[in-house]
Amino acid sequence: MSQEFAMKTIAHIRSDFAGKFGVPRQSGLVEALEALVVFEPEYRNPAALRGLEGFSHIWLVWVFDRAVRETWSPTVRPPRLGGNARLGVFATRSPFRPNPIALSAVTLAGIEETREWGTVLRVRGADLMDGTPILDVKPYLPYADCRPEALGGFASGAPAGEALAVECPPELWERVPPTRREALRAVLALDPRPRYQEDPERVYGFGFAGLEVRFSVEDGVLRVREILEGTGL
Repeated sequence: MSQEFAMKTIAHIRSDFAGKFGVPRQSGLVEALEALVVFEPEYRNPAALRGLEGFSHIWLVWVFDRAVRETWSPTVRPPRLGGNARLGVFATRSPFRPNPIALSAVTLAGIEETREWGTVLRVRGADLMDGTPILDVKPYLPYADCRPEALGGFASGAPAGEALAVECPPELWERVPPTRREALRAVLALDPRPRYQEDPERVYGFGFAGLEVRFSVEDGVLRVREILEGTGL
């Protein structure tokens, strides 16, 4: 029997990514990335977070709100496999699912009081675009959530040779706030391009921390071409 359940957005994330391009493909890949979990007014009750300070990591349950479709497909083409092979949607983390729900394990860097948003969660390693709706926050339990013997199927480890050397002129690097430079360099090193694009002449761009970062890649080296202020795509 088919059932439907109403879900409420309890929070949104405030991150440095204006769009999906550049966002790490999994949580935890760039620990230097910081973001805020900002609760909706209805849920800005500090009592709801009592005890959370004892956990180093949390789960965020969120919505692929930019990938909502009326229909779904039982198979998808994972970028990890070059977009050439089809796998069952439930064997992947594709956003194109019957229910566009995702989860991310992130580091809980702090629980802070703000004048504008009340109590917020500062997290590291999130793979969410700015404004993404969050359905739930749960503590990460090492004894239950960590399985060292687990098999990873076609994605058993980080892709070989994924890290790129990053070259950026100092005068461009100066346009990036010092607190964001480590994170941006790590994001670029992960190679933000689609898996199957290898055109060395193409210039890519994405929004990060209110900036537009433009780059090209050739022979394993990512070269930053421009960093424009006040655009962020």
